[in-house]
Amino acid sequence: MIEDKNPQRTSISEMGEFGLIDHLTNTFDIKQKSTVKAIGDDAAVLDFKSKQAVVTTDLLVEGVHFDLGYMPLKHLGYKSIIVNLSDVYAMNAKATQVTVSIALSNRFPLEAVEELYQGIKLACDLYKVDLIGGDTTSSDKGLLISVTAIGEINPNDVVYRSGAQSNDLLVVTGDVGGAYLGLQVLEREKQVFQVNPQNQPDLDQYSYIIERQLKPEARKDIPELLKELNVKPTSMIDVSDGLSSEIIHICKQSKVGCNLYEDKIPLDPQTISTCEEFNISSTTVALSGGEDYELLFTISQEDYPKIKANPNLTIIGHMTQESEGMHLVTRANTKIPLQARGWNSFDKQA
Repeated sequence: MIEDKNPQRTSISEMGEFGLIDHLTNTFDIKQKSTVKAIGDDAAVLDFKSKQAVVTTDLLVEGVHFDLGYMPLKHLGYKSIIVNLSDVYAMNAKATQVTVSIALSNRFPLEAVEELYQGIKLACDLYKVDLIGGDTTSSDKGLLISVTAIGEINPNDVVYRSGAQSNDLLVVTGDVGGAYLGLQVLEREKQVFQVNPQNQPDLDQYSYIIERQLKPEARKDIPELLKELNVKPTSMIDVSDGLSSEIIHICKQSKVGCNLYEDKIPLDPQTISTCEEFNISSTTVALSGGEDYELLFTISQEDYPKIKANPNLTIIGHMTQESEGMHLVTRANTKIPLQARGWNSFDKQA
C-alpha cells in the first residue's frame, strides 16, 4: 500500500490524458543536441547525424518487479530510468533520450504520480538524458511502467555480447550481490511490520545494500573511462540478472568457454556481513542475485596493463575455448559448471 503523507488527493480523471502528460512533463528541459523535437507532437524527432542509434526497452510491473510496500515512488521513478540507461552503457554507447509510458489504477492520485515523475526527472537531470515522449493509460492491475532508452554511438565503437575470444580477460565493475541482499532485508522488515506495525526497523547497518536495491546507479562512467584508457571491450553486458547468467550470455553469443574465479569476485563488506547474518553463501548471492547494474566485459590480454591498477575494475576470470565449457573455479581450486540461476520474472507465473 502507498503511504499517503499528503492529505490532498487530486483525481487524475479530472485532468484527462493530455492534461496529465503536460502537467507531469512541463518542467523537463532539453539537454541533448540530437533532440530536435521532444514532447508536444505526434512523434519525437532525433538527429544523430553520422552516428548510430541504440534502443532498449524495459517493462516494470507492480507485484512482479517492485513492491510499493517498501519502494518509494520517487525511487521507483529513478530506478525505472536507470535500468534502461544501463543497457545503453552496456553497448559502450552514450544515453541521450528516454520515453516513459505508465498505466495506473484509480488508487493513485495525481500527487503520487508527481512523486514518481520527480524520480524520473532526477535521473534525467543527473544522467543528462531528455524525456521525449511516452503514453499514459488506466490499469486494473496496479502500476506498470515502460521505459525506452535511446543512445548514440560511433559505428566503430559499438560493443556486442558476441565478440569475446578465447584467452580474453573477464572484467566486472564495482561490486556485486548487494542489491539482492538489500531486497532480502526489505522483505524481512516488511514481514515484521505486518506482524507488528508499531515496530520501526533500524536499517542503518544495511544502508549500502538497501540503496543498491532502491536507488541503483548505471555505470555511465565506464564507457568514458575505457575510452580514456584506450580500451575497447571485445564484449559487454550489464549485470541485471546475476553474474552467472550474464557470463553465460557472453559465452553463448561469443561461442567461448570461461573460467570464473570465486576468490576474485568483488564483494562489499556489508554484503559479506549480511550474507553471514542470513546464512547465505556470498558466492551464490553474487552469481544469482541480480539488479546490481554493474558492467561485465571482456578485453584482450594486451589491454591488461591499461586497466590493472584501476579501482573501478576487477579481473574475475578469463575466456577459454568453447569445448572447455563454462566453470566456476572455487577457492579450493575445484571446477564447478557455471549455471544460470538468475532472477526470472516468469517463475512467479508457475
